[in-house]
Amino acid sequence: MAAIARLHLLYPPAISRPSLLFLKPSLSPRSSRIRKLSTFRRLCSNSDQSPQSISSSAASSGSIVGDLLDYLNESWTQFHATAEAKRHLIDAGFHLLNENEEWNLKPGGRYFFTRNMSCLIAFAVGERYDVGSGFHVIAAHTDSPCLKLKPKSASTKSNYLMVNVQTYGGGLWHTWFDRDLSVAGRVIVRDSDGSFLHKLVKIKRPLLRVPTLAIHLDRTVNKDGFKPNLETHLIPLLSTKHDETSAESKEKGATVSSRPVHHPLLLQILSDELGCCAEDIMSVELNLCDTQPSCLGGGNNEFIFSGRLDNLASSYCALRALIDSCRLPADLSTEHAVRMVALFDNEEVGSDSFQGAGAPTMFQAIRRIIDSLADKYVGENAFERAIRKSFLVSADMAHGVHPNFTDKHEEHHRPEMQKGLVIKHNANQRYATSGITAFLFKEVGKIQNLPTQEFAVRNDMGCGSTIGPILASGVGIRTVDCGIAQLSMHSVREVCGKEDIDIAYQHFKAFYQSFSHVDSKLTIDY
Repeated sequence: MAAIARLHLLYPPAISRPSLLFLKPSLSPRSSRIRKLSTFRRLCSNSDQSPQSISSSAASSGSIVGDLLDYLNESWTQFHATAEAKRHLIDAGFHLLNENEEWNLKPGGRYFFTRNMSCLIAFAVGERYDVGSGFHVIAAHTDSPCLKLKPKSASTKSNYLMVNVQTYGGGLWHTWFDRDLSVAGRVIVRDSDGSFLHKLVKIKRPLLRVPTLAIHLDRTVNKDGFKPNLETHLIPLLSTKHDETSAESKEKGATVSSRPVHHPLLLQILSDELGCCAEDIMSVELNLCDTQPSCLGGGNNEFIFSGRLDNLASSYCALRALIDSCRLPADLSTEHAVRMVALFDNEEVGSDSFQGAGAPTMFQAIRRIIDSLADKYVGENAFERAIRKSFLVSADMAHGVHPNFTDKHEEHHRPEMQKGLVIKHNANQRYATSGITAFLFKEVGKIQNLPTQEFAVRNDMGCGSTIGPILASGVGIRTVDCGIAQLSMHSVREVCGKEDIDIAYQHFKAFYQSFSHVDSKLTIDY
């Protein structure tokens, strides 16, 4: 089991190396063939079709739903989601760049770079690119609300080994109780030559559980509601505590006693998965994850049941649209613009981080692209002119109308599943959509006869936000906020419509292929 699940996927250094550490990448062998054969392997058992027949049907119809399920099942954390995106880009012929090195870009080229192993920027340069041409960008985020291990996670209660966690983002934390949980994320491992390696790890078997209190001991829970204390009640069980009396156990305890940060049992499980010694694990950055696979569900298999749909569904649709919009050399032959995908971390906690949308990562990349392609050009404000011609699609999941709580939606703005992308509006600029940007994005969809919906929050309710306003206000780029309608947002297990995945992919692909033409038809009186 450990040999199958082992992950040695490392990144070339894309950030400045700490002065005292040499972070050396290790090999990451993967089998694309195995991945493809796994499509729809874990579908709901009540389907009247075999996984093979459903997969064949999806492939023949041009659907990307099966590939999305594979992506979701691999992407337990923001690190794994970025690693999967990296793999897809390399397989499609994109060239990996290093932020620390000089870039030598050319028209028609396809490139990408990563930051912190959780943020990724990919782009394809049109063959007819000229200095000052615009950038057509779809931006999403790789993180989702979850529980994360505290820096000191080891604790013991009533002879149970417990793992201390902290809440990340605005999760529906009651949904994390009584789930089969495990851990995944990034660790730093000391190599035999004294260097240090970034490694990704995922423990696929159920490892942790947060049990609810029996109703016999909480008789009013159904009347008064389940209101757990997030500090004292949301602590997962790892195992029962066993007294170690053997000489070997005492020696082992003495070895780890100087590092009582995490349970020795947890470190041993991680080291077995990574194929290293527990003493060589120097640092961990781990999320708790639900082990139940992403799958199709519903009476007609029309739903996708999964964790992390917000916002990996948007991320994958955007990534796949970019790759497929320039898969052939001829796809960029008439393009003047630069097509770009930006996947950021930390959106769920405000984006103010080195790897979040609040950092100037995307706009620094745009400036570097312009400079690299400028050659001997000498002119005025190429970056500023390019931004004026650019357009950003901020893609983040949307609130579909809940059939049991329809009054929570404004009467005329109730997005439904299976009816296309939702364009988000807010007069107080919680979303960056304007009348012009909404019009242009809908015109792109009309080319492929793709439906769109509108969302605006009720005046007596608060409104969420996205990375759209952050990026729009950063340098003044035209922006539309949109998303796929879903239910159970921020639950450990979410749901969206299968058809909406393909509609979003087609709309994003049409955006890359036709936005230049659509934008050219709009006359603005400056």
